[in-house]
Amino acid sequence: MEFDYMQAMKNRHSVRKYLPDPIPGASIAALDDEIARCNAEGGLSMQLITEQPDAFKGFFVTYGMLSGVRNYIALVGPKGPKLDELCGYYGERVVLLAQSLGLNTCWIGGTFSRRKCRAAVKDGQKLVCVIAIGKGETAGVKSKSKPFEDVCRNNGELPAWFRAGVEAALLAPSAINQQAFSFELIGSSAVLVRAGIGPYANIDLGIAKLHFELAAGKENFAWA
Repeated sequence: MEFDYMQAMKNRHSVRKYLPDPIPGASIAALDDEIARCNAEGGLSMQLITEQPDAFKGFFVTYGMLSGVRNYIALVGPKGPKLDELCGYYGERVVLLAQSLGLNTCWIGGTFSRRKCRAAVKDGQKLVCVIAIGKGETAGVKSKSKPFEDVCRNNGELPAWFRAGVEAALLAPSAINQQAFSFELIGSSAVLVRAGIGPYANIDLGIAKLHFELAAGKENFAWA
């Protein structure tokens, strides 16, 4: 499904309180199609779970109470060192589509019941985290971003595509809004990205890499 990725990045904010409105059938179909594509590309088993609130009852998130969550995307895949990054990358692809469909989202790490989560997790797989999805009570509030210079290791003139990529990465959600990743241009077209430190650092890395790619254009660079 084609849509304006950059507009979705700019409009998307974390939403923790949701209305009871069900997700429209056409939106569920579009999300399922994108999840299937992401699973095929990334070797994942992401799943959209609808009208199942039990996994969120009684839990709090860092910034206020999570309420009204009835729908979520479960990020599941084969255990391995790249799993968190892949979940971040492909999970954010679904998040941006959701935003374009008029839905709101919130990445959720530990503040949900894994036991009550309805996702199918096979032997050798892991449930990494979930993404709440639905119609929010509000559209959320823009988070403060770090200055460009704090996440770019280069000095001097930079290609427009690289600058656009870093600026898009600064629109990406990250755990506790740390934005601990950093980007470095090596030579004329190689980009080295480093993750921060923490339990969700590689999820944040995957999300930031997707944002960078969408804004910079894959044709302009290669990951170092």
